Amino acid sequence: MSRAVVGMLVGMALAFAGWFGGFGAFVLVAALGAVGFAGGRLVEGDVDWREILNTSSRSRR
Repeated sequence: MSRAVVGMLVGMALAFAGWFGGFGAFVLVAALGAVGFAGGRLVEGDVDWREILNTSSRSRR
């Protein structure tokens, strides 16, 4: 199982816990799950953040 999938599953488990805290907690936990998924992709090496940062700096010029 990839780290990205593990991060997503952890986020989903936390979302289930957040369900009992109301809609605000649910949205917060879903956002944190997305951050965990992105972090997992970064650790796996599937995302090259240098390309993303270079693209955004080029658009400013």
